[in-house]
Amino acid sequence: MTEDIGERVVELAKRRGFFFQSNGAYGGVSGFYTYGPQGATLKSNVENAWRDRFAVQEGHQEIDAPTVMPEPVFEASGHLDGFDDMLVECPECGESHRADHLVEDATDIEDAEAVPISEVEEMIAEHDLVCPNCGTELAGEPVQDFNLMFETNIGPGSSQPGYLRPETAQGIFVEFPRLKEYARNQLPFGVTQIGKAYRNEISPRNSIIRVREFTQAELEHFIDPEEDEPPLERVEDVEVTLYPASEQNKENGDYVETTVGDAVEDGILTNEWVAYYLGVAKPWYERVGVDMDRFRFRQHLPGERAHYAADCWDAESEIDGDWFELAGLAYRSDYDLSKHGEYSDEEFTLFKQYDEPKTVERATVDPDMSYLGPEFGGQAGEIADALETKAERDRTVFDGDTVSVEVDGDEYVVPVERTGFAVEEVTESGEHITPHVVEPSFGVGRVVYTVIAHAYREDEVDGEERTYLELDAEVAPTTVGVFPLMDKDGMAERAREIAAELRENGLDVTYDDSGAIGRRYRRQDEVGTPFCVTVDYETLEEGTVTVRERDTTEQTRVDVDELAESLAGLRNGGRTFDELLAPADAE
Repeated sequence: MTEDIGERVVELAKRRGFFFQSNGAYGGVSGFYTYGPQGATLKSNVENAWRDRFAVQEGHQEIDAPTVMPEPVFEASGHLDGFDDMLVECPECGESHRADHLVEDATDIEDAEAVPISEVEEMIAEHDLVCPNCGTELAGEPVQDFNLMFETNIGPGSSQPGYLRPETAQGIFVEFPRLKEYARNQLPFGVTQIGKAYRNEISPRNSIIRVREFTQAELEHFIDPEEDEPPLERVEDVEVTLYPASEQNKENGDYVETTVGDAVEDGILTNEWVAYYLGVAKPWYERVGVDMDRFRFRQHLPGERAHYAADCWDAESEIDGDWFELAGLAYRSDYDLSKHGEYSDEEFTLFKQYDEPKTVERATVDPDMSYLGPEFGGQAGEIADALETKAERDRTVFDGDTVSVEVDGDEYVVPVERTGFAVEEVTESGEHITPHVVEPSFGVGRVVYTVIAHAYREDEVDGEERTYLELDAEVAPTTVGVFPLMDKDGMAERAREIAAELRENGLDVTYDDSGAIGRRYRRQDEVGTPFCVTVDYETLEEGTVTVRERDTTEQTRVDVDELAESLAGLRNGGRTFDELLAPADAE
């Protein structure tokens, strides 16, 4: 059953209402999917589990920012220039393809996106790769960078250009000047967001694995890199499977089975904050139902790291022999806040109070504008700003007779005596620092797909083949199905009453009186409902119901008055089904 699970998952998902391609009435559009009744609830449950662990338990804030942002945001973030994939176009049919994916499908290379474009072009020729659509040879066709952002216009007429956000992170970064006030200007603090992101994928594939609209759950944790340390002791004993870059570069590289603490001590995980969140993420994935035998953390190779990442590890899952990313856990350093501070009129720094005032030497300039103005005209103001920046960064450049600065790509030479350069002692109570950022970024749809695929089971019950999803009760779309044994003698009415009572107690309940009881069980098994309650004649006479457990199909009788409490305990993990069976076994 290890083969073509993906195909079975997609078929089940469409048939049972987990997810399906959108806009089918109009032929559909690649890369867009609708979550049906089962899938929307499963997705929501995964999001709530993520929120509980990464926001509530960590003590972080949550925001909800717009999905459309103006162009200057992405000029600052680097997405306009550096958010690209490799595109190769078929000369015959005009179909566009991800060049790195074609190489990965035809070779043993797992991460061709880390390979330079020139080498990818050579591989296409060397392996005689053809267009998957029409079979035309692609050797000699140019491979080009393709920017993945969706462009739009904000407002009518000569409107402002904007983009659908390619990540939820920028919605957090641009609001840092206000968010730091909510955190009382104290580091460290974290801000989370769960929301839509958009990437104009060249060739969407694998159903909801690679799509053009998707949901991210992201945490941006702002820290003082000189003082703030993660609570590694909380996760140091978490066992992890690591695939570091050093092993990927070996011909026969292998995984490193270790603990978070040992990986830090051995220098495999060089950033302690990234190590901490690896230790948080691993048990969370296990909690929602990812198979730990098909799970690993893989370090990004230098060529595939995003433009903002100093280091990054992906949480990855295996299905049908293929590994794909579930989350990226990156150390973004001060890249984002520094860029937004440079491009905007806001302060993306935070004032750090010293324990005691310090007397320091401070280099300053007071340019002679009566000289700069006539000499440099309209560039005088920018030259003065550039001189100030030079003084802050490297005062030694003022040791000679002249100093040069660059403005808009042109170099200007200014006599030092005209700069007003001076070094003076000042007493400071603190300094403005640019926080660094640690980012766990999760793809929610990919987690949903993995949870379904890893929960997929086939067996035989009472001589019939059965398909069921062994979903954890916390994330299962429905906690309990309630059925009348027959629609007669008041059983249906009592079953509806019990279903309503269970809903009032906070349980997700479905009611079904259609068809034979065995068929109703199978329907609930296939969507992962962990428990079913059957109302029969004993219910009417003695006030008990039959409770059936999905995985084993075992059944026991439970008093109706204790039913809601028992099911809530089973859902929340405070009680096991074996404990529910015990009273009956004892009798």
